[in-house]
Amino acid sequence: MKGIFFTILLLIISTLLIPLLIVTTFELDIPLRDKPIQQQTIESDLKIKVLNHKTNEVMDLNLEEYVTNVVAAEVPASFEVETLKAQAVAARSYALWKMMRFKDQPNPDHPEADLCTDHNHCQAWLSKEELREKHNRLWMYSYWPKIQEAVEETRGIIMTYNMQPVEPLYHSTSGGRTENSEDVFSTAMPYLKSVSSPYEERAPYLIDTKKVSIKEFIKGTKVLNDTVKLKEKDIDSQIKILDRSAGGSVKRIEIGGVEFRGSDIRRILGLRSSNFTYDIKGDHITFTTRGYGHGVGMSQWGANGMAERGHTYEEILKHYYQGITLSKMKSYQN
Repeated sequence: MKGIFFTILLLIISTLLIPLLIVTTFELDIPLRDKPIQQQTIESDLKIKVLNHKTNEVMDLNLEEYVTNVVAAEVPASFEVETLKAQAVAARSYALWKMMRFKDQPNPDHPEADLCTDHNHCQAWLSKEELREKHNRLWMYSYWPKIQEAVEETRGIIMTYNMQPVEPLYHSTSGGRTENSEDVFSTAMPYLKSVSSPYEERAPYLIDTKKVSIKEFIKGTKVLNDTVKLKEKDIDSQIKILDRSAGGSVKRIEIGGVEFRGSDIRRILGLRSSNFTYDIKGDHITFTTRGYGHGVGMSQWGANGMAERGHTYEEILKHYYQGITLSKMKSYQN
């Protein structure tokens, strides 16, 4: 009888402990809260503070709620579900990366909040009211559930490198190949390396042109550096592209005896990307660009092209972010 009793007891202990050990082994434990995790909490119930730039209000949002509205603001809802899932993981990972970066000191740009709703500084975010106003009720009926599904099916999943959240930069269109992070932002990140992005043929700004007057061009370069010596006559001989990146963008360009970064010229002239060529005719310069955005990390149109060809969100993310691991957050409670 004792043998039977101990056998049953051992079976009960194994049944309870083995699943617990499996969950503990595969979940990522990021200590974002000092209070102990309590029972009956849900996965990724983390609360974050987000500064709304339009209202100047600091919003207390659930992480998954925040991610849903970021996905709705950042990519076309008509994209494949796997693309939306990839964007959801990228948005969630970025939020965690930002919080970890400033966990010991306030963010100098918005010390009262973890993130903000400015696309150029953090990530785009639109409320349901703003989305309804931007699109329409039919869009909300057709696409909002699709976005919620993508976020729910990736709930709590983030990208990590060496067990830390990554900075998952992303952009609209790469132009065929993404950029090394150090070629654009001067910091080399092992997971932000140049990779092919071949499925962007349907992107609206794969190729774009912008016509700029020579006077406007000279004025813009002088804003960057007032020592530039440019003359309208024979200006072609005063411009020289010195170096291009692995992704094809202009890294260094000499203008009027002064060296600039291609990203500086893109910014000052409002070009779609730094991957440009130029043609001078008469009193104008026509810039032809490939891609849209800084070109580092995931190309959203390239990701959708992969999804259309049957690739999963995991495959998309592991292509654009080299060497990352998909990890699952544990629950946290305020």
